[in-house]
Amino acid sequence: MGNLSRRGFLQAGGALVALGAVAGHAAAEAATSPPARQVTPLDSGWRFHLGHAADPARDFGFGASHDTYAKSGDIGTAIQAADYDDSAWQAVELPHDWAVDLPFTPFGAPGSEADKIGAYQGFKPLGRRFPATSVGWYRRELPIAAAEAGRRLFLDFDGVGRDCLVILNGFVVGGNESGYVPFRLDISDFAKPGEPNILLIRCDVSLGEAWSYEGAGLYRQVRLVSCAPAHIRHWGTAVRCTVEGEAASIAITTEIDNDGPALPVRLRSTLLDPQGKPVAALLSDPVTLPDWGAHELTQTVRLDRPALWSLEQPSLYRLISEILEGEHTIDQQETPFGIRSFRFDADHGLFLNGKPVKVKGTCNHQDHAGVGFAVPDSLHVWRIEQLKAMGSNAYRSTHHPAPPAVLEACDRLGMLVLEETRQMSSNPEALGQLERMVRRGRNHPSIFLWSIGNEEIHRGTETGARIAETMKRRVYALDGTRPVTEAFNGKLGKGASRVLDVMGCNYYLDEIDAFHAAHPTVPMIGTETASTVMTRGAYHRDDQAGILPAYDREFPRWASTAERWWRFYDERPFLAGGFVWTGFDYRGEPTPFERWPQHSSYFGVMDSGGLPKDNYFYYRAWWRNEPMLHLFPHWTWPGREGQPVEVWVHANCHAVELLANGSSLGRQNLERNGHLQWTVPYAPGWIEARGFDAQGRQILTQRRETVGQPAAIALSSDRQRLKGGEVAVVRAAVLDAAGREVPTADTLVRFRLAGAARLLGVGNGDPRSLEPDHADQRHAFNGLCVAILQAKGNGPIRVEAEAAGLKTGELAL
Repeated sequence: MGNLSRRGFLQAGGALVALGAVAGHAAAEAATSPPARQVTPLDSGWRFHLGHAADPARDFGFGASHDTYAKSGDIGTAIQAADYDDSAWQAVELPHDWAVDLPFTPFGAPGSEADKIGAYQGFKPLGRRFPATSVGWYRRELPIAAAEAGRRLFLDFDGVGRDCLVILNGFVVGGNESGYVPFRLDISDFAKPGEPNILLIRCDVSLGEAWSYEGAGLYRQVRLVSCAPAHIRHWGTAVRCTVEGEAASIAITTEIDNDGPALPVRLRSTLLDPQGKPVAALLSDPVTLPDWGAHELTQTVRLDRPALWSLEQPSLYRLISEILEGEHTIDQQETPFGIRSFRFDADHGLFLNGKPVKVKGTCNHQDHAGVGFAVPDSLHVWRIEQLKAMGSNAYRSTHHPAPPAVLEACDRLGMLVLEETRQMSSNPEALGQLERMVRRGRNHPSIFLWSIGNEEIHRGTETGARIAETMKRRVYALDGTRPVTEAFNGKLGKGASRVLDVMGCNYYLDEIDAFHAAHPTVPMIGTETASTVMTRGAYHRDDQAGILPAYDREFPRWASTAERWWRFYDERPFLAGGFVWTGFDYRGEPTPFERWPQHSSYFGVMDSGGLPKDNYFYYRAWWRNEPMLHLFPHWTWPGREGQPVEVWVHANCHAVELLANGSSLGRQNLERNGHLQWTVPYAPGWIEARGFDAQGRQILTQRRETVGQPAAIALSSDRQRLKGGEVAVVRAAVLDAAGREVPTADTLVRFRLAGAARLLGVGNGDPRSLEPDHADQRHAFNGLCVAILQAKGNGPIRVEAEAAGLKTGELAL
C-alpha cells in the first residue's frame, strides 16, 4: 500500500487538496453530470463488401475519374449517400478479417517463386496478383446525437489492415498506411450532429508489410470519442516513476489541447492504489489555455512504501486526470500505471525491482486458428495465460506494436513486453509510427524495452546507424525511461550496433561471445531464438506430406534446438535471456515446406489453435520452479511391432526411469536444461516414466498406453464462466471406449451451440488443412481439434460435439 506524505494532503502549484474531499466531489459530480468524455465502441453495425484494386467499376466507382480528389465532400461514389441501400453487403462485427474467409489459392506452378510467395502469405489471394480480393469497404452510420454539437469528435483506430482511407459524409477525413499502428482522426468539422452520418473505410492490402499472413480489414477495435474543446491530448499523459528505497517519486506530465477560445482551467490528478483507494491528489494553479493552442503541466508526488509492479505481483495504480473549469469537470481520463524499477547490467543481465530476472520470452504474431487476424481481446488474454502456464515471463509482438489488449493483459498478469515498431526508418511515416507506439505504450509497466527494428537490411551500415540515432533520440524525447534495442541477425558490432542501449541478437550463437568480449559494457538479449520446427503429435519426418517430428531436433540453418539455445543463454549470466520463435504457429512462412498446400508455420511451441506441442513441456520443465515430467510419443503404432521407437522425456526431476510393459529400461540422471531419451522396440501395451528426486523418492509418473478405435468425443475448456464478449477455447479430443485419447484420429467433428454464445471459428493445428476457419465442423488432427466460442449476453451455454458413430461430447459453461 502506498502512503501519501504530509498527512494525506499535497501542495501542487499552491493548492491543497484533501483526499476525502476529492473522492466526495468526484462521487457527487458523477451523480449529477453527464460523462465529461464519452467513448463509444463501434464493434457492431458494420456492413462489408469487397471492392477492386484495379477496376473502378467493381470498386463502386471510386477512382473512375482522375479528379476524384479535385473537390472536397464528394469521392465520386454512390455509397457515400445516406440513402444508399447496403442491405446486400455482409453484416459484420469487429474485429473482422476478410482475408481469413477467402479460399486457399495456389499462386503458381509447384516449386515456382510464386508458389513460395503464396506459402509465405498463407495461400490467401491478397496482393497485386489478386486485385478483386485486395480491397474491402466498410460502411456504417455513426451515432452522433444533436447534443454533440460544439464538442470535439474523434475516431480512434487500434489498427486497420492495411492502407486505409476514412470518409465521413463524403469527406476524406484521413488515412493510415501501416496495418499495425494505432491512429486517431479528428472528425469534428465533418460530423453532422443529429443527422445521419455515413462512415466509409476503404482498405487496400495490395502491398504488404510482412513476409507472413497479415489479414485484412478492421481487425482491431474502433471507437468514437466525444469530449470538450479543452481536453487531454490522445496519449497525452505520461507517468514516470522512480523508486527510491522504500518510496517512489512520481512525475506526471499532462498535455492539454484547447480547440476553442482561451479558457482558464485547473488540472486535478488523483492517484488510486491497486485496491482503488485514493492515495494522492494534486491540483494545479489556474492556467489559461491559449485559444486553439495547447499547454503542458507537470506535477510530482512522493509515495511511501508503494506496491511495486512485478512478475509475481503485478500491482497497478490508476491516475484520474480531470480538467476543471471552475468546479466543473469538463474532461476526464484514466491512466493505469505501475511502479517498478529495472536496469540492464552488462555482466548480470536484467534486474526488476533490484532482483535478477532471466527473460523467458516468446515472439508472437497476431493470428489464431478460427479467427485469423481478428483476434478478440479475450482470446489475446487466453493466449498470454497459456504462455504464462508454460513458464514464459516475456512477450515480443513481432514485428509490430502489440494490440492494446495484449499490453493490458501483460500489465495485469505480470508479463514483460518488448515493444517493436514496424518500420525501421527516419522518414516522416516511420517516425510517426514510432511516436504513436511510444506515446501509447509509455505508461504500461510491462514494457521494458523498445525495439526500433528487426533484421533490417541496413542494420550493419552507417546509414543504419544514422537512422537508429534519429529514432533513439525520438524515443528518449517521448519516454526516456526505457532502453532501446534492435534485433540483429548477424553483423553484431557493425553499423547501428553502437547506437543501441541493449544489443538484440537473433540466432547466430557463434557471434555472441565474441561481441561480449569486444563490447563488455553493452548489455545483450536474445530478441529471437530457437526456430525449432515440428508438427504437433507427429513423430516421423515425411517431406512429401509436409510433416515434421515433434522431437526437438529440426531447425533451419540459422537456428537451433530449444535445448541448445536455452542451455547457451542460461549458462551466460551476461545474457538477459531471450525470446523463442514462436509461442504459437501462425499462417504463412511454412519453413521448410514453402510450397502448396503448406500454409502455416511449424515454429510454434503451441499450434495455431493453442494446443501444446512436446517442446512446450521442455520449456515448462526449465522455466517453472515446480516438478514436471512429460513422456512422448504416444504408444499406438499398429504395424510397427518390433521396430524401434524413440522415446523422450522432458522433465526437471533428478532422475527418470522408463518401463515398458512392466520391464525397466533403466534409470537416467537428468542434466540441467536437458532431456532424456531411450530407443524402445514397439510392442502393444504401455510405457511409463517415473520421476525421482535427489533423495531417490518417486515424485512423478506418466504413462502412455496403446489405445483402441475412436468411440467418443470429449470436450473441455479452462474457462467455465464467461462475461459477455469473452471467449472460451473448447478442446475436442477423440477417445476410445476406455476413455483414452486416440492420438492418430482424424475424425470429422461437428460442433453445436445452445444458449448465450456464438461460434467464432474452428481449428486443428494442421499446417496443411484447407478447411475453412469459420465453420461448425473440423477434422481432428492427431486426435484433437478446437472450437472458439464467444459469450453473447447472460445465461447458460451448452456445447456439443458429434461425429459419425461416436458418442457425442457435451460441455456446459
